[in-house]
Amino acid sequence: MVNVEHLALLKRDLNLWKAWRNSHPDIEPELNEANLTGVNLTGIDFKFAHLKSANLTQTQLIGACLSQANLTRANLHQAQLQNADFHRADLTGTNLSYANLIGVNLSEANLISANLSYTNLQDADLSGGNLISSNLTYANLKQADLSGAQLRRANLRKACLHSATVCDANLNNANLHQAELIAAYLYRTNFYKTNLMDAHLNGSYLFHANLIEANLIRADFRFGNLTKANLYHADARGANFRGANLTQANLEGVDLSYANLRGANLYKANLEGANLTHVDLRETELEGAINYARDKP
Repeated sequence: MVNVEHLALLKRDLNLWKAWRNSHPDIEPELNEANLTGVNLTGIDFKFAHLKSANLTQTQLIGACLSQANLTRANLHQAQLQNADFHRADLTGTNLSYANLIGVNLSEANLISANLSYTNLQDADLSGGNLISSNLTYANLKQADLSGAQLRRANLRKACLHSATVCDANLNNANLHQAELIAAYLYRTNFYKTNLMDAHLNGSYLFHANLIEANLIRADFRFGNLTKANLYHADARGANFRGANLTQANLEGVDLSYANLRGANLYKANLEGANLTHVDLRETELEGAINYARDKP
């Protein structure tokens, strides 16, 4: 429950709150279940604060410090959080839908099952964050840093990750149907059994990416770099690999029927057991490709 004295001090004067926090750095504010709807708390110091189940709908928290705060199941719907610091904060099950999170620091934050649908996370730092089973549908993650993040079973349907950094992130069993990953940096990203159906990955960097058993139906990889990527038994029917670099990629057992590989580089790629029915291989580099000869028409 909320500490009434802490809440009263907060509502009385933000300068008094700042002075109190500076004088009592060891006290962790108890604001669980507090109703702070629409309050202007720009630049507030909520480090280590307890805000479990608090109502922060449409609250102004621009530039606020919420590092290591507990915001489990809090409501931050439509909150203004630009450039706020949530480093290692606990946001398990928190509602952040439609919130403005431009430039926020969510590094190593816990966002398990959080609702981040329609949020603006452009230029945000989510590196090392735990976003397992989170909802990021229609989220704007343009140029965001998701390196090393855990995104297993996350829903990123129609999310924008244009030029985002997602290296070493784990997205196995995630849903990226129709997501925008144009020019994204996906070095060693784990897409095991991920749904990338109709996703746009034009010019993306997928060196050593794990795409084992991924759904790549009609995905757009034009001019992307998939050197040494592992697509073992992926479903790539109708995918567009035009001009892509698949040097030494593992395409064993991949269904590439009706795919576009025109101008792609498949130097020393493994095509053992791949389905190349009705594949466009014009201008494709196939030198040293494993088991390609037996599949030639």
